[in-house]
This record gives sequence, structure tokens and C-alpha cells, in this order.
Amino acid sequence: MRPLWHGLRILLTVIRFRLDTILLELTKDHWLRWLLLSRYLPKPRKSSALRLREAIEHLGPVFIKFGQILSTRRDLLPVDYADQLAKLQDQVPPFPTDEAISRIEKSLNRSLNDLFSDFKRDPIASASLAQVHAARLQDGNEVVVKVIRPDVADRIRKDLALIFQAVTFLHAVSRDARRLRLIEVVQDYEETIFNELDLTKEAHNTTRLRYNFADSELLYVPRVFRDFTTTDVLVLERIHGVPISATSELSARGTDLKKLAVRGVETFFTQVFEHNFFHADMHPGNIFIDAADPSNPSYIAVDCAIMGQLTAEDQTYLARNIVAFFNQDFKEIAQLHAESGWIGAESDVQAFEQVIRELCEPLFLQPLSQISFGHFLLNLFTTARQFNMEVQPQLVLLQKTLLNIEGLGRQLDPDLDLWTTAKPFMERWMQNRYGVEATLKAFTDNAPKLLGQLPRLPHLLLTAGDRLNSVERQLRVQTHAMEKLQSSLNESRITNWRKLWVILFGLGGIAQFCAVLLNWLPVDNHDTFLVGGIVSCLVAVSLSVKR
Repeated sequence: MRPLWHGLRILLTVIRFRLDTILLELTKDHWLRWLLLSRYLPKPRKSSALRLREAIEHLGPVFIKFGQILSTRRDLLPVDYADQLAKLQDQVPPFPTDEAISRIEKSLNRSLNDLFSDFKRDPIASASLAQVHAARLQDGNEVVVKVIRPDVADRIRKDLALIFQAVTFLHAVSRDARRLRLIEVVQDYEETIFNELDLTKEAHNTTRLRYNFADSELLYVPRVFRDFTTTDVLVLERIHGVPISATSELSARGTDLKKLAVRGVETFFTQVFEHNFFHADMHPGNIFIDAADPSNPSYIAVDCAIMGQLTAEDQTYLARNIVAFFNQDFKEIAQLHAESGWIGAESDVQAFEQVIRELCEPLFLQPLSQISFGHFLLNLFTTARQFNMEVQPQLVLLQKTLLNIEGLGRQLDPDLDLWTTAKPFMERWMQNRYGVEATLKAFTDNAPKLLGQLPRLPHLLLTAGDRLNSVERQLRVQTHAMEKLQSSLNESRITNWRKLWVILFGLGGIAQFCAVLLNWLPVDNHDTFLVGGIVSCLVAVSLSVKR
């Protein structure tokens, strides 16, 4: 009964918050929209985006987490939806401390008294997946203990199964849903959230980031106590810093905020281009400031569950795009997008260049300190939809992180000039990677291999044309076969979906009608509303089966 009740709870939430209007929007060109009885009901007063956020908050932690991740996909979502989902707050009540202690002892196979000389029962933080307690090891080290919530994995699997079913249906019936690539978003979410459930992965990320900045004044990362870390428990050095959002306290201490803002930008570009391993969840709750020396402040980063990396190709093209943006070379930006495959092969590069020019030129009329490169990327991803731009998840993580860093930097110093800091860094990186010295070094390193291939060079040149023709013929044959297969699969899928969803739409339509009727009646008891919804669903099932 539990899965059935879980599904009914979600169905009733959909009805309560009138999310059927979103379904109407997504199926505007599909015949199934005519089966939605709600299309004949009055329109809700609140916007669809606002009602979606409220429904996600009502459904609880797993859906909130999904909404938070979905909000970062501004390259896919309309602006109003992205703005509403970005407001989701993951404020979850803590689970009982006795359960936390039991999980710690079971996971580490030792009693709490053997592990810690002091353990604070009241958690210092609580989120959807875990909560954190302060403690002290037997050797005197102050630590924090992160504990995964009990049974959270089972709930995530059940919720994900329902989310997958919903987006699979939408993918089948809605062109907009396919454009939004909702199935890929859910798959990314599944991978991300289950990675967060394995605290050994967070421990590895933390250790690697700490190693990368071991000799740097830019960033400090807490030490991981490996002997006290398992899949369900993570023990870290406790840090004592000032939250980055406490700008008034930082100012009261005489902290050099301008230097701190510049160092934030340097830290970001160092992670992305020097280390190719960047903290992808740098919101204010995960960043603290070491202001012990106000004239030389530095950052402290925690919660390394979500990290990003770029392929060598994306890293190179991104760097060249940034330099081209700084130099206002719009033609170069358009050509780089075409070369990298970020826009469709059939796209008109000149038209794309014109779009970029129209997007960028108004920016350069502003003072440099007011130009947001993060928002430029955001607008670029949004505008490039019409050119079938395919944005990889790692690029979206990067854009999200840049927006966070840039926003925090401007909060510390409203006059932060990203150009002064970033442009020399990027030009230096490009010179080191692709300058004359770098090219000569690469040639020298690969000289033995090149010399070994020289005897084969004449034959390869003579046969190159025949080889290319052969590849083109094979590609045409494979493309034709794939098109026939895809057409066959689409026809089969549409037929099956029609049979199934005619019944389910009948169920949903009757459930909507009954629930709306209950809302018009003087019913004060919320349980009565739920019972009414369940009864209406059972009636619909009965009618559908008879049909």
C-alpha cells in the first residue's frame, strides 16, 4: 500500500496546487491536452512557476533537492521558473540524536565514548540528506561529524521512480519537454544525489581540494579524519571562520574586502583552469572567511560533495571564449561554438555571431565593474537555444559556480572589476598552454613518435581521399538505418502511450473534478480532502477498467 499511497499523495499535491496548468502548457500541441478536464476550470491566480515551487516544498526534502538542482539549469528553464526554484530553502528538522549516535557507532563499529571525548547532542546543521554534530576526538582535535539520515536512500529511490515516470510521460507527449531534456536532468540528479549519500566520495573530494591548495593563501580546506570516515559518517576538522554573508562583522574587524573579492575570482579561475577540479556548490552557507589577519584574509570551503571538472576540449574552448569576450571578438566566439559542437552543425554561424553581438554590445556600454560575465554566460546559453546549443552538465555547473563567485565578490566589493583580475590570468594561461614555448615543448616531447610515422606519411596522404569516401559511405548507410529504427520505435512508443495514458488521463481528470468539487464544498478537514481524492481515483480506475 505504501507505493500506492505515495503516488496518491503526489497526485493530490498536483491537484491541490493546480500543476495541471503546466501540463496544459507542455502539451499545447498534443491531442492529449483535450482529455484534461481542468482546461475548462478557472485559471489559478498564482503563476505556474510559483505554484510549482510551493508544490515541491510541500512534497518534502527529496523534491526540494531536485528543485534546487533543476533551478541551476537556467539554460533549459524559462526565467520565471528558474527564479522561483532558486528560492527553495532546504530547512529540514533534525532527526533524533539517539538515531544519529546509533548510526555513528554501527558505522564505525565503536562506542561513542571510545570515539569522542565530547559529543554535542544538538546538531549545528541539518539538511535533507544529513545532519552535523560538533565533537572532540580523544586526542583533543575539534571536529564536526556528518551523519547520513536513516532510510533516506529508500525514500530517494521511491521518489526518483515517480519523477522518472512523470518526465518519461512528458518526454513522450511534449516537444517542449524533449527540448528541456528532462530525462537527462533527472539522470544527472540521480547521480548527484547518490554521490552525496556516499560520504567517502565527499572525503576524497575534500582531500583532493585540500592538496591542490596546500601551499596557497587563497583557500583553506578542512582536514579529513580518514580513520573515522565511512559511507554514512564523515569526520572533518572543525573550522572557526566568519560566514561570508556576515559582511558587517568582516567590516567591523577591518577586513580588506576588496582584496578578499579579488581573491575569490582568483580562487575560481585557479580551480577551473590550473587544477581542473572546482567546488561546484559555493553558496554562502559553504564559504567562510579566515579574518585572523584582516589585511590578508582568505577563504575556507566546506561541503565538497559536488565538484566539477571539464574535458580538455571544453576547458580550451571555454578559455578562448572568455578571452574573446574580454576582447569583444564576437566572430571568434561564434566560430568557437561551431568548432566545439556547442551549436548544431546546421546552424548559421553568421546569424549566431549577430545574436552574440546584439547580446554583448549593450553590456560594453556599462562601466566594467557592472558587467557580469556569469550573466553573460546565462544569457548566451538561453539565446543559443534557437541554434540547438547542447550545454553539457559540467558547463552548467561551471556557470552556476561563476554566478555564485561573482555575486559574492560584488557583495564584498560592489566595484569589483572582474576584467582586471580575470583577463591577465586567462591570457597568461593561454600563453602557457598554447604559446610558442608550449608548442615547441609539445613538439619536442612527441618528436620520437613523429619521426616514427614519417616513413608512412606518403602512403597516408595518397590514400586519404579513398579513406574519407569510404567513411562517408558507411556513415550514410548507418544514418539511414538509424532513422528507420528511430521511426519504428517512435510509432510503437506513441501507440503504447496512447493506450495507457487515455486511461490514466481519465483517472486524473475525474480525480481533478472531484477534488475541485470538494474544494467548493464546505470541507474544513484536510483528511476529508485526501479521502475524497482517493475515492475519486478508485472510481476512475473502476470506470477505466470497464472501458
